[in-house]
Amino acid sequence: MGRAVADIARAFGMKTLVHSRTPVADAGNVSLNELLANSDVVSLHCPLTPETKHLINAKTLALMKPAALLLNTSRGPLVDEIALASALNNGTIAGAALDVLSVEPPPAENPLLHARNCIITPHNAWGTRAARSRLLQIAVDNVKSFLADSPKNVVN
Repeated sequence: MGRAVADIARAFGMKTLVHSRTPVADAGNVSLNELLANSDVVSLHCPLTPETKHLINAKTLALMKPAALLLNTSRGPLVDEIALASALNNGTIAGAALDVLSVEPPPAENPLLHARNCIITPHNAWGTRAARSRLLQIAVDNVKSFLADSPKNVVN
């Protein structure tokens, strides 16, 4: 996913920086701090692990440019939501677009629901026309195989 986003960004003439535990060839690999300090747009594409939980927090948000945008279509808990809401409300960064949150649906007291310059979508960024078409085809194939007494993906 991250590579696809980088390819699209480059097609728009954007310079891309990458921070990854496993270096990506020809990708401009840099430290996380360098990436945050030098990026106009930070897009998260990593798994949730104990090491990546709250990867974006008050300390890392403070490294970002005041005009920077944060995008998260990966995993909600990568971002400390209280710290992000504070950073948005006090102008530490310019904006955030989030397709994932730590709790979905978000409770009414989630501070991001009222934060300045924060766009939240209902965890549907994956849903391109091609992805939805593939999902429907998989469902049809599963029903056909079940009716033919040869079910796929049997769990028990």
